[in-house]
Amino acid sequence: MFQHYDVIVVGAGHAGCEAAIAAANMGSKVLLATMNMQTIAQMSCNPAMGGVAKGQIVREIDALGGYSGIVTDHTMVQFRMLNKSKGPAMWSPRAQNDRMMFAAKWREMLEANENLDFWQEMVTGLIVKDGRCKGVHTSIGLEIKSSTVVLTNGTFLNGLIHIGEKQLGGGRAGERAAKGITEQLLGLGFESGRMKTGTPPRIDGRTLDYSKMEIQHGDEEVCKFSFTDTPELTKQLPCHVTYTSSDVHESLKEGFHRSPMFNGRIRGLGPRYCPSIEDKINRFADRDRHQLFVEPEGWNTCEIYVNGFSSSLPEDVQYNALKKVAGFENMKMFRPGYAIEYDFFPPTQLYPSLETKLVDGLFFAGQINGTTGYEEAACQGLMAGINAHLKQSEQDPFILKRSDAYIGVLVDDLVNKGTKEPYRMFTSRAEYRILIRQDNADLRLTPIAVKLGMKGLDDRMERVHAKQESIKEVEKFLSATSITADQVNGWLSNINSSPLKQTVKLKSVLSRPKVHLSDLSAIHPRLESFLQDIPSNFVESAEVNLKYEGYLAKEQEMVEKMNRLEDLILKDDFDYHGISSLSAEAKEKLVEIKPRTIGQASRISGVSPSDISVLLVHVGR
Repeated sequence: MFQHYDVIVVGAGHAGCEAAIAAANMGSKVLLATMNMQTIAQMSCNPAMGGVAKGQIVREIDALGGYSGIVTDHTMVQFRMLNKSKGPAMWSPRAQNDRMMFAAKWREMLEANENLDFWQEMVTGLIVKDGRCKGVHTSIGLEIKSSTVVLTNGTFLNGLIHIGEKQLGGGRAGERAAKGITEQLLGLGFESGRMKTGTPPRIDGRTLDYSKMEIQHGDEEVCKFSFTDTPELTKQLPCHVTYTSSDVHESLKEGFHRSPMFNGRIRGLGPRYCPSIEDKINRFADRDRHQLFVEPEGWNTCEIYVNGFSSSLPEDVQYNALKKVAGFENMKMFRPGYAIEYDFFPPTQLYPSLETKLVDGLFFAGQINGTTGYEEAACQGLMAGINAHLKQSEQDPFILKRSDAYIGVLVDDLVNKGTKEPYRMFTSRAEYRILIRQDNADLRLTPIAVKLGMKGLDDRMERVHAKQESIKEVEKFLSATSITADQVNGWLSNINSSPLKQTVKLKSVLSRPKVHLSDLSAIHPRLESFLQDIPSNFVESAEVNLKYEGYLAKEQEMVEKMNRLEDLILKDDFDYHGISSLSAEAKEKLVEIKPRTIGQASRISGVSPSDISVLLVHVGR
């Protein structure tokens, strides 16, 4: 029935879809195995993509040839650029999506690739011979052979759903858990753990009183996630905001003794930055209300997602408490919220390519590595798919540095530091965030993807070249064109900026706080005429480069210093125990992680600067 595949991807969530399409677009023959082909690319939790730091990741996925950005643009119902009041390094795009359209569009794009086959069945184990993964076993006893395997099992590995005192085996509401893989991996010597995540109740939007809530519209100026020619969003659905109250909290507390979180039934660690409503009430006892976002699930459904009310309390407790929320007095529930526990494998057991250290040709991506979020999963899938293709074609792995992308930060954090709770990306985790902004992901990463051999990027590279040229032209114009004191001083006084004493170049005025190109073009006819034919996103990137060129230069200098350490290779068989001047903790961590470079070694918890100095001596530096 089956040919020998180059790559088998197990699981068709966000990580699995990106892994499969990445490997297929690089030329591998790929099989995507899923327990249910009707739930490919399911948005299991909130119907949204992007957000703080997550939006940057989606744009990076797109710049590397992934599909998450394209699918998001085709299925948006609302767009907002978050953190616009802060500097451009913090700007983060976020979209509300049509849940059903999102999954349908992903499947349509996957099925359009001739290198990609599908198989609907549970994968129960791996074919491992002589320390190498050579395929998978399925629940009906089939053996499917391949050169590499990517596991993207999400919350399905021995998944256990909690609703109050009820426990149901499952990987998602209405779907069974995956059995067998964890047990085999433990037998092969892997270490595993348990994590927890949760989801809120789904509500019948026809029964809500939106007049009692705050309306939250999308941005008037809609941006896109993809750098390709995707559709523009011309109309948007509103979200709404409401709040819990002390009455809601008291109602919820009545069920705390039946909560699996508080009675010890749930042992896995949940996400710190997306706690359940009962956890919020318990941890922030001084607060008498918490914000709830009332989010539509799509254009043609009345189903509502109550963002901020994730819960594993009994369904009657959830129902009675929600009825006391403003606007929810007459609400009807489609299904209660629940918590789910699942197996994960600490990611320090991986190389930076996301290949496992114990089994050659086996890759992990997504929640199996201890992360949370569609975006974090999708970017890991992309990297694992690319590296699975490179592995089977006997090429060197593709690894992004922390200075290259948020994706590089995420993978580096996981494989060097591990995680004891669901890992979520934030802008604060990226030390070079001025360099790796959302607006320049295409300039940073698309040329790299082309060199890797990712197919179908010719149009993207044309856009990259056009953007680079436009940015140069804008910078050249602003550096060469003058503005007089008479032209600008009246406006400068309005924004409390000191007046000019002489004619200066436009670039000089732009460098001031509160000054933007749009403002200058309104008072400088030549600038307005020059900018009118240049796409606004190109102009925005040029403006950021000019306003922050001092900071950019400083970060680039830091990157170059760090890259000198990244160029110093450490072999897998490096004898750390043979170096007496290394600390005992450093020896233990270095043997466990097996860093590829001195730079990677420097980011491992427990390896001190003095340990790095010792290693530098031993590699001849």
